[in-house]
Amino acid sequence: MYRRNIKHILGPLAILIAIFIFYQSWLKPHYFHEMPAPPPQVITEEVVGSKGPVAPPQQAVLPEMKRSRTIDPVSIPVPRHSELLGTIHDELEKHNIASAQTKLEELPSSILSESATKRHVAILWNNLGILQENAGGTETSVKAFKKAVMLDPQNPVAHLNLAHAYWGLRDPALTEEFLKKVLTLSPDEPFPHVALADLLQEKDRLPEAAKHLAQAMDRIKKDPGLQSYVKVVTAKVHRAEKVEEKFSTRNSVHFTVKYDGSEDPETWTTVLDILEAAYRDIGQKFNFFPSKPIMVVLHTKTQFQGSTGSPVWADGLFDPVLGRIQIPSQGATTDRAWLTRVLRHEFVHALIHEELGATGGAIPTWLNEGLAMQLANDSWQEVANMPPGEHILIPLAALEEGWENLSAEKVGAAYMEANAATHYLIERFGMHKVHELLLHLKARQTIAAAMQDRLLLSYDHFQQQWVESMGTTLSTPKS
Repeated sequence: MYRRNIKHILGPLAILIAIFIFYQSWLKPHYFHEMPAPPPQVITEEVVGSKGPVAPPQQAVLPEMKRSRTIDPVSIPVPRHSELLGTIHDELEKHNIASAQTKLEELPSSILSESATKRHVAILWNNLGILQENAGGTETSVKAFKKAVMLDPQNPVAHLNLAHAYWGLRDPALTEEFLKKVLTLSPDEPFPHVALADLLQEKDRLPEAAKHLAQAMDRIKKDPGLQSYVKVVTAKVHRAEKVEEKFSTRNSVHFTVKYDGSEDPETWTTVLDILEAAYRDIGQKFNFFPSKPIMVVLHTKTQFQGSTGSPVWADGLFDPVLGRIQIPSQGATTDRAWLTRVLRHEFVHALIHEELGATGGAIPTWLNEGLAMQLANDSWQEVANMPPGEHILIPLAALEEGWENLSAEKVGAAYMEANAATHYLIERFGMHKVHELLLHLKARQTIAAAMQDRLLLSYDHFQQQWVESMGTTLSTPKS
């Protein structure tokens, strides 16, 4: 429970008691219960071998930082409106979302001319937003939170909820100016500092991002899970700041490339050309384009291992925490086919990450990898030409999370299955349906529920059908 109650400090003076009761009952909203956080989401850092799936993806756990807050309207501020506003409150209490929204939208403008009533209506809009978010995901709640903030520009809870919604959707409305206002209204909250750090590091203002991460850490000592996440992000920011301190920067329309100034400039020119072509080609296929430039960091081979923590065999990765594509530049211009494949593959991961948003549900690894291979035209010969016969099946359900515990043989099979299953998904249902699945994942549905809802097909039947479409039999391994 999160409820403000300061009645214990009332003094014995009757006039002070009267003022306090008036303030509490008529002017000040009471904040109460934080909604339980959903399970942690998983963000994947993909590492691709130059000749095939030589290793499973790395993973990092992102705890759910949102504690959605409703506000308790203690009393109706204007007696003559008590019946009308009370009816809306009752609809919210009964979770009659559509009815409550309709009644709020139909409120006469004359009611909103009174400041106390406006604050109360703002509370109702805020609480509507919480119900909408719980029922239909973050996208459905933004309008309500914006209404609440517009009606009560000093309401800290509504501002926090809107900030969380913007951050989860990677909405351009999450600006520095907006977050600084949220910080002013809620100075003890860690989340605005985390969101502002995220915004600053995307703009490559790493020292400022580090300062806000430190301030977030000072405010979350009672939340070990969040402490762990902020420590991971802080370490990444500090490491990037140190490694990239003397890097040069070049920009194209949709990408920012950072590289060691001593490297041949032909490399970053080639990288930008490949990425801009990928932006047009893959963006059209996926029917989605990034809302802001994507950062791409070119490392020497030694720098790449040290700054990303990747293994010696890694060709490149998309870091979802920093939102950057990172690749080693050594030899890049001598093998343009390799460079093109890696950049296009990682660009798809960047697109998927942005579409799902910062706090959206986790995409199954098999679908994430399959989309990267399909959209980037990145399919290995052994994947494209799986011979007929019987193969040991790794059920798709077992390929939803990390692949780090799979043997080398099963990792190869995992990539083959991911490619084949995603190819079948796109060919049979089209990219429009794939987008609908992603939107359901963004609303934190499981892939099984999303398929049943959007494809009218169970997860098991989907798996059975794509296996049959390949003209091969896959036998489930014995336990």
